[in-house]
Amino acid sequence: MAGAGGAIVMLVVTRLATAMVLLLLAASLGTAGAQPPEKVPRVGYLNPGSSSDPVRQRRLEALRQGLRELGYVEGQNIALEPRWAEGKYDRYPALAADLVRSKVDVIVAWSGQATKAAQEATRTIPIVMSLVNDPVGSGLVASLARPGGNVTGTTVMAPDVVGKRLELLKEVVPKVSRVAVLQHPDNPASAPMLREVEDRAGALGVRLQILGVRNPAEIDSAFAAMTRERAGALLTLSDAIFDTQQRQILELAAKRRLPAIAGTRQYAEAGGLAAYGADFLDLERRAATYVDKILKGAKPADLPVEQPTKFELVLNLRTAKALGLTFPSSMLVRADSVIE
Repeated sequence: MAGAGGAIVMLVVTRLATAMVLLLLAASLGTAGAQPPEKVPRVGYLNPGSSSDPVRQRRLEALRQGLRELGYVEGQNIALEPRWAEGKYDRYPALAADLVRSKVDVIVAWSGQATKAAQEATRTIPIVMSLVNDPVGSGLVASLARPGGNVTGTTVMAPDVVGKRLELLKEVVPKVSRVAVLQHPDNPASAPMLREVEDRAGALGVRLQILGVRNPAEIDSAFAAMTRERAGALLTLSDAIFDTQQRQILELAAKRRLPAIAGTRQYAEAGGLAAYGADFLDLERRAATYVDKILKGAKPADLPVEQPTKFELVLNLRTAKALGLTFPSSMLVRADSVIE
């Protein structure tokens, strides 16, 4: 009996020990499960336009595509926090400050003005500028090769691009002698663009009518001035305000039967005669490579600013027909897209 009692005691002790081990293991697993999840990097995105604008969404999607190609899945290992200025540039400082308060890991800023607002809001959070005209002249970076500070990214500026647009206008409208030029006087990038256009105008025998526009309300008066001075065509320099007010500009140009050219594909798609410039969607995708490098520890000061490598010529045959114009066959061959 004594032996049987001992065996029972040993069995109980063994079961108790097993139960203790299981409890300790469960507690250990519970503690491990309670550990906070790995931090997901957060990327702020500051855009001058509206979230309801399909063109802006296409550009944001290009950034998303670039991130996906680098292994980032939104909602899993990266989070995007867009902020939209809705065409009201005085909102930039508040939107940039909001992203800084949100403690994002990096800010992608679309346009020079948005980048400037982000830079004024923070000198520590890395900023990736996208589609900026003249980052050096704007004071955003020290140089393209060595940006310095907390800003780097892509620029749309490249030699001869703006002058090439004037050449294309002259090629389609060979008799044009006076071309109106819309520019934003407060945009630091306007000065080098104007110099380039003026140099080319002299060689082409074209006189320029420079019209400064600082806000949408001044666009109507600018077109009234074009009519008074009998401008024969329109060249729109790159600026966020003209991108946002594209529809207004093109409607006024059509009303006055002005052949119009600018730098973005969307300008020709929306009714402009032609567009020639950097491939914006390609630049947006390339902005993702900067985000990736920065999240992996690179410093913006050490990442050179990239200039565009892909350019596109887009021609609108419908608009040409409405204006009684014909694109030369040599131009049609060179075009990347022809809208019929």
